[in-house]
Amino acid sequence: MANIASTNNQQSRRRFAELGLLLLTCLTLGFVGGWFGSQAGAPNNSDERTEQARQVVSEQSELISSIAREVGPSVVSVNVVSRSNEPDLFFGLGDTEQQSAGTGFIISDDGYVVTNRHVVPEGTSDVSLTLSDGTELTDIKLVGRTSESDPLDIAFLKIGDAKGKDLQPAKLGDSSQMKVGDMVVAIGNALGQFQNTVTSGILSGYGRDIEASGRGGNTESLQNLFQTDAAINQGNSGGPLVNASGEVVGINTAVAGSAENIGFAIPVNDVKGLINSVLKEGKLLRPYLGVRYVMLTDDIAYQYNLDTNRGAYIVPRSRGSGPSVVPDSPADKAGLQEKDVITKINDSQLDENNSLISELGKHSVGDTVRLTIVRSSEEITLEVKLEAAPQD
Repeated sequence: MANIASTNNQQSRRRFAELGLLLLTCLTLGFVGGWFGSQAGAPNNSDERTEQARQVVSEQSELISSIAREVGPSVVSVNVVSRSNEPDLFFGLGDTEQQSAGTGFIISDDGYVVTNRHVVPEGTSDVSLTLSDGTELTDIKLVGRTSESDPLDIAFLKIGDAKGKDLQPAKLGDSSQMKVGDMVVAIGNALGQFQNTVTSGILSGYGRDIEASGRGGNTESLQNLFQTDAAINQGNSGGPLVNASGEVVGINTAVAGSAENIGFAIPVNDVKGLINSVLKEGKLLRPYLGVRYVMLTDDIAYQYNLDTNRGAYIVPRSRGSGPSVVPDSPADKAGLQEKDVITKINDSQLDENNSLISELGKHSVGDTVRLTIVRSSEEITLEVKLEAAPQD
């Protein structure tokens, strides 16, 4: 009996083993078949990614086209005739006539236009504007332009006779809300023709200071600029740099001559004080403080042995330099002194991304602003009433 029981037990175990092996085989075959079936029925991942990329490109292209249609009627070509005292290369004579073209954009329905000052240089004798539909306007007045030493490269024009056209002002945005990586679109003049050029890119930097080549080989120091990889050329100068909402956040002003796809634009907030003065007074009034200063960084603060490393440092007067605080200027009347560090204007902190000149540009002549300064390691507050910068 023991042998029969043992034999029965062995047979039983063998049947269980065979049954388990059969079950495992069935499960494996089912899994493999299901996997092949799912792959056969699923879309190709590469095709899906390609289609998604096409969709993104199509949506972005439509957005850019929409922005161009919305902002385009506000953009004008600026055609300039000017006279120069520079010698002619062929005849050696001075007082030669030159033609040039740039861009501007309308900021009011009664015909005020903003552009760059280098678009309408000194010696300009005639200015005409071409609207986006090809209408040429010749009754144009130069309202004013910032001085050559001013880091804001800005000028204003006024349309007299609009020939019955309804002028469409551009919408101004808030340039302080822009972040690196945000999409931007530059709209400008196509080499003097009325068809606008449209280029897109991203905001790749801000707070940039550059030395720009001016007329006759002169250089201009421009401060607190946006940097973008949207293509900007000479014809774009003075045109709008707009955000994804079609709002003007910058004014195209320069291109890096030593590199491709690097352009610069003035943040529109830096010009709003000037825009307000032109719209209100009908003339350009540039608010100024009247100090000679340098914006502090860690290195500059170390150089001057300062504990404060951000702000506008009123540099001490040295041999051959002008006064640190201009006599009878708003700064002089408020009691500012050399070696003061201006750290705030109202509640806005001054640093490498927010310079003194750009912060003043947000205000108008006659405004009273509150300055926070550090003097001999002590923080004090002064109030200053801004005045118009002297024309000379």
